[in-house]
This record gives sequence, structure tokens and C-alpha cells, in this order.
Amino acid sequence: MKRPSAPLGDLEHELLTLLWKQGEMTALALGGQVARKLKDATIRTVLRRLEQKGYVTHTVRSGTFVYRATESAESAAAKAVKGIVDRFCGGSMERVLAGLVDAALLDPNQLAALAGKLERKPK
Repeated sequence: MKRPSAPLGDLEHELLTLLWKQGEMTALALGGQVARKLKDATIRTVLRRLEQKGYVTHTVRSGTFVYRATESAESAAAKAVKGIVDRFCGGSMERVLAGLVDAALLDPNQLAALAGKLERKPK
């Protein structure tokens, strides 16, 4: 797994979520779907930051930038969790899972389902 990406701000996350749902979009299309009214320059600045952080890439079609996410939401989430595991638990996923169970955020049935998934995963 690659190094975790830089954390996302709220607007960055909102735009990236739209890209995950839609696949590819222009800055204009993204601006039309965000929850609040923003200037086009703001959308473009946020997209540029997302590209610098490695979350999105673009192609140019007929002179227009078309943006897409570089990885799935699940992959990005896994990297974010890896960053938390490394930072707070010294890289120990076992400590994280134990903490989730202790805090009643992960019940034994969910843990058993995860164990089953690991057993079925090709090596």
C-alpha cells in the first residue's frame, strides 16, 4: 500500500465524493453540484489541491479539464485508516481492532465476518 495521502478538507472531500459517484466531471459540472454557491475559481483551486495531494488527475478534452479520482473511495479510506493506525497505534492493526471492540464500535459478529473474509482472500 502506498503512503497515506494528505488529509482532506471539507470542500475537498465533497468534490472528491462527487467524482467517486460520477466518474469524470469538469470543474463547471462539479461547481453545479456542490451544496453551496462557490466561485468557479474556488472549485478550480480545490481541484488543483486535490491533484497535488494525489487524489485526482485530469485530462484535457477540447480545451476543457476533465477530472477523475485516482483511486476508489475504499482505497482512499484504507490509506486514511493506515495513517491513523501508524500515528496512534504504532502501526498495529491488532491494537486498532481491539480498541474498536472495546469501544463497542465493532461487535464480535463483524469481527468474525472480517476473519472469514481474510481466510477466503487469495495469498
